[in-house]
Amino acid sequence: MENATLVMAIGLAVLSVASGMLGLGVAFAAVPFLGFFLHDLVHEVQPLSLFLNGITALFSLFGFARSGLVAWRPAILLAIVTTVVAPLGSWLAQIVDARWLWGFYFLAVAFLAWRMFLPDKPGAVTETEPNLKLALLLAVPISVAAGMLGVGPGFLLLPTLILVGFEPKRAAAVNALAVTPPSFSALIPHLATARVDLTLAAILIVVGAAGSFFGARITSLYVPGKRLKQGFGVLIVVMTAYKLFQILSK
Repeated sequence: MENATLVMAIGLAVLSVASGMLGLGVAFAAVPFLGFFLHDLVHEVQPLSLFLNGITALFSLFGFARSGLVAWRPAILLAIVTTVVAPLGSWLAQIVDARWLWGFYFLAVAFLAWRMFLPDKPGAVTETEPNLKLALLLAVPISVAAGMLGVGPGFLLLPTLILVGFEPKRAAAVNALAVTPPSFSALIPHLATARVDLTLAAILIVVGAAGSFFGARITSLYVPGKRLKQGFGVLIVVMTAYKLFQILSK
């Protein structure tokens, strides 16, 4: 068990740096990764991943805030929407056929990944004029879907923010705040039935917090916005292909 804990800690450290660079919580990657070691998805993997998602997103936010990249008003408004709606998704996960949800998810990420690789058009919307109303509207179905999947909404919200006009680094910074509280609110329906090893959770929380803060600082100081956008496009393709392989191999 000690070896498994060490492997989980190292793996989560790497995933947290990557997710922190994008202003994401780590759950989108932690769910499949922890699933190799913890075999009860609903009662072990999802509650632990959701809590880690909130912690890593929060420390990523600290990293971006140090560079003054957080647009606080849109971030707070998005956080309110995602926090209120996310528990609905967790509740619906108990009664909705997962095949319909995964179908929607794969279509959404395929479209978003395609858009991440498109070159910017001349005269495209700049970071000074993002469409916040559209972002708030789209945050509702994104949060429902994320709650049903047991991950934070950041994985779908980040490319959405870029598409509605936020510069990639600012989108990552806004995303970090927007996904922090819904990660904890989506955890509420799991509290009564969660079975989590507290020692393991404490180790992963420390590792995840440090990794996500470090990742956010790397992006803030060294990564151009264009490369961040393309890097996310690659990441979303890899993670989606992996999840599709998991589903088809069952």
